Amino acid sequence: MIPVRPPNVITRHLGGAICAYVLNPSELGTLEPVAVFQPRPGDEVVESAVWPDLDRVVYVTLNSVVCLTRAGDRVWAAEFEPHSDRRHGHRPGCALAPNGRSVWVYRPDAMAGRGDDDQWVVHDADSGAVLVRRELGTAGHGAGHHVHPVDGSIYLDVGEGQDGSVVFRALAEADGEPTFVTVPWEDRCLIDLAPDGQQAMTVDHGQADVAFHRHPTGEVLFTLPVEAFGYDPDETFVEWSGGYLTPDLAVVTLGGEGQDEDEDEWFRHHLVDVRTGAVRGEITVEVTSPYELVPLGDGTWLTDAPDGNPVRWSSSPQSH
Repeated sequence: MIPVRPPNVITRHLGGAICAYVLNPSELGTLEPVAVFQPRPGDEVVESAVWPDLDRVVYVTLNSVVCLTRAGDRVWAAEFEPHSDRRHGHRPGCALAPNGRSVWVYRPDAMAGRGDDDQWVVHDADSGAVLVRRELGTAGHGAGHHVHPVDGSIYLDVGEGQDGSVVFRALAEADGEPTFVTVPWEDRCLIDLAPDGQQAMTVDHGQADVAFHRHPTGEVLFTLPVEAFGYDPDETFVEWSGGYLTPDLAVVTLGGEGQDEDEDEWFRHHLVDVRTGAVRGEITVEVTSPYELVPLGDGTWLTDAPDGNPVRWSSSPQSH
């Protein structure tokens, strides 16, 4: 099997534009965009992905998926029909296949009022033609795509609000037709895939614990409840954030409510040795949200600069 290189281009939406950043291993500190794409006039971008050669961008709005060149020329576009006039409660998502030949789009059609089921639609990256359309049987508010760094399979974690979470996986077959499977995790949110492709990290939808699973079977390797981190489970929960700092270390975020009306919510980051299941203590990272810290799997992580640009950090955070 030839390893699939993980995406090295990320995007941020700043001032109405889509900014692309290349994650070079040697570049740390505040990252500057290497390419800037202007969406179509009036488009409010929900999510985007840029090709590794920085030549094209694909993005979704509440009612469409659009592919443009760096010069702003339309390559293709597809409308989600009928257009939804609901402004909240449904967020489409998109991802680029590792080979760059297809675009994967999550459509929350149930919450958008377009039908009873959500759809996962695969478009040809060059023409926009629909290659595969899969009805999911879910009614999600949004979903996260996770591209496996080795075999190129794609996970989709659909969040159905109070009804929980459902995770799907699509496997590319030799004939080009993907096989879809429902991952056997009951009410678990997929947080991250290990950079070596051997594991997946999930958090209980009720936020009572974090678990680590073997890929691709989904088998649970070990589970850590809130108590394992030294907290009271009646006052503390596991955040739906964190991920793999390295193939052997994961960041797990714990949070809680203030003790009285004047105290803010709090959160703290912990390291877990994913080989042994041992908690390696608390780490300190200066962020304003439990979702701001994004581990990259290579010993570096991202936070946000005040202007919205990503900041890349290296070496293990100080633990105590």
